[in-house]
Amino acid sequence: MSRPSIVPIALTLDDRTGYTLWAPPWEEDGDEWQAFLGSTDEDAEDGPVARVHLFPSVDALAAFCRVNTDHDLADHPVWPVVTGLPPADLTPDEDHRYDLDGVYDIVAEAPDRWAVDELGAVLDMVGRLADCCDTSDDEDDDDGSFESVADLVARPEVATLGLGFDSFVGRSGEESWSRLGTAVDELWEDVLEELDEHLDWTGAGTVAVTDYPSAAEEAEARNPLPAGDDEDDDIELIEPTGGRPATAPPTAAPAEGGTSAIRGGSQITASPAAVAAAQEFWEAVGILPVELVVPGGTGLTLRCYVEDRARFLGRDGEVFLFPSPAELARFCTGDEAHDLTEIASWPEVADTDIPPLPADQDRYDLTELADVLGEVADGAGGMVAHQALLQPVEGARDLAEYGRLGKVEALLAPGTPLGQAVARAESEPTSTLRSEDAAVLAGAWDEVVAEVDRALVFRD
Repeated sequence: MSRPSIVPIALTLDDRTGYTLWAPPWEEDGDEWQAFLGSTDEDAEDGPVARVHLFPSVDALAAFCRVNTDHDLADHPVWPVVTGLPPADLTPDEDHRYDLDGVYDIVAEAPDRWAVDELGAVLDMVGRLADCCDTSDDEDDDDGSFESVADLVARPEVATLGLGFDSFVGRSGEESWSRLGTAVDELWEDVLEELDEHLDWTGAGTVAVTDYPSAAEEAEARNPLPAGDDEDDDIELIEPTGGRPATAPPTAAPAEGGTSAIRGGSQITASPAAVAAAQEFWEAVGILPVELVVPGGTGLTLRCYVEDRARFLGRDGEVFLFPSPAELARFCTGDEAHDLTEIASWPEVADTDIPPLPADQDRYDLTELADVLGEVADGAGGMVAHQALLQPVEGARDLAEYGRLGKVEALLAPGTPLGQAVARAESEPTSTLRSEDAAVLAGAWDEVVAEVDRALVFRD
């Protein structure tokens, strides 16, 4: 179990977004705990009612945390740290924003890996809220506060969300997604009604419900248009999402005498502290630096997600790569046309002096996986876990999506050896690769890398 922590989150419900804090499960004195920023009303007519306090802005949340201790997180091991944090440090990242209003829209469309991940995250958080707000002492009480939540999260299709997108492909996968949509149609309104009774939209009496902007206004406030732009402009600015934040302090390996395609090929010589400091800016603008290592060399680029689809610094499906953070930054200040120009936060990128330093999870060494598979095929079976596939494949998929590389998508399709190996990596990450399997995977991966390599343009 991870160390005790407190994470800012945002919940969108009934066209308003509220900010609060969540303490993921931690162990203390032999017991497992989990909590939200909330409290229990012991004087309620129908018995104790637990409520989660929500705030219309991170400023209001920060102000509450500085002076209030009458809540369920007051005894958390890291609460003294939280009380001194500024609003910027209490702003949820994109992975901790849960749009409960958008669930119907997700299940109404054909699934993709982002829809599956988003729906899984929302339903997981709903289950956690119910667990923490359920004050019933009788586990067999069928008249508890969260019957519909319990019914929904108990559906096998909801558990399947944790296995990823590959569980919803093919005929059986489509049927599973359809059953999931039916369950949402039947239960979601009741789920929201049960939850809403335990959501305090007054911030423990510090704000009014009328203080909450609409969801659209809140999104616009987080991602304002650059000065001089308005709704009548000819170019529609697009709001990006940068991707997942690091779950551990990022590290960077020093370059070793030029560009190497394997292991020592990183062009990043900055310290971990410098990388972490730079990430605050890049995550805020929703456009993240990415490092790629391919047979053609090592380079840096930028990536964001637009409507859950990867978009890179490039043009017409070709990704621009630069040999150093300084040269990438220099390009960003120029006026050459590319596919990130219309991103709403691009003017901030073009104007910043913060270097584009990628975090570990945004560095993809596609050649190292080729070496690993070759070593396993040559007799190192049982020594490498399937999870070694996950990060390189993620990078390749994003590049294939942006570059419209149909052959890559076909090689990674669920029914292929690579697709099956990736599915196992997601469901059984610690299972090890067999030598006979790696020999097949190595050839397929070489084809993936060759296709991706052709879509990259190295710039001076």
